[in-house]
Amino acid sequence: MSSEDSPLLYEVKGPVAQITFSRPSALNALNQAMAEAFRDAIGKVAADTDIRVLILRGAGRGFMAGGDIATMAADPVNNAPLLLDPLHEALRQMSALPIPVLAGLHGPVAGAGMSLALAADLALAADNTVFQMAYTRIGASPDGSGSWHLVRLLGLRKAMELTLLSDAVDARQAQALGLVNWVVPADEFDERLAAMARRLAEGATQAYGRSKALLRGAGTRTLSEHLDAERAAFLEGAAGPEFREGASAFLEKRAPDFQAAVQAAQG
Repeated sequence: MSSEDSPLLYEVKGPVAQITFSRPSALNALNQAMAEAFRDAIGKVAADTDIRVLILRGAGRGFMAGGDIATMAADPVNNAPLLLDPLHEALRQMSALPIPVLAGLHGPVAGAGMSLALAADLALAADNTVFQMAYTRIGASPDGSGSWHLVRLLGLRKAMELTLLSDAVDARQAQALGLVNWVVPADEFDERLAAMARRLAEGATQAYGRSKALLRGAGTRTLSEHLDAERAAFLEGAAGPEFREGASAFLEKRAPDFQAAVQAAQG
């Protein structure tokens, strides 16, 4: 089956799942079929407790150049919800995943692609990546959580600038702003993305999940409420196999094996 017949590819290799947006002839423009496939793939990730890392990436020349404008323009009022509803449900599920979500970005990252990139927990970009909010250029406002994440990453003033003016930002500028964590040479992109996924997969997945929940919830709690949340999360982890393994490894001056510790605890 061709990539055009399958607008999204989902594969699992060991503890790493990968979702690839795959409409390369349309620069992976997000249409209804892709949005629904994305929602379904996130559901599979959520249901598979063996997965320790999720990678998001795009096929062909770029990550994603936005939504399928032609489809929405034909009947905006009726067609837009067909794309937005499954996309937003996928993002709700993705934000709650107790594992790291790593975006691998290259080429154009615009519109819905920008929103998806911002929604990931971590982002590694090739040095040929170009970012653009792009929504206002077609008379639209952001979707896909783009406005929610952009304000939290950059602050209100810079988020306003990038959204209202829709100026393009190159990979190095994006790193300086805090939109991505790492920028790597394009010819090393696949290798470096895989290496980061392996590193995350070997880490303390349960601790990652609790840490993610704390960080994502920090902006919605008072300090007192957040201290309570931190206490509860720490005590939950202290009773689990990862903390026992991590503490033992520290005292014994060896590298921890979190995955083996969790597997042993599960019998």
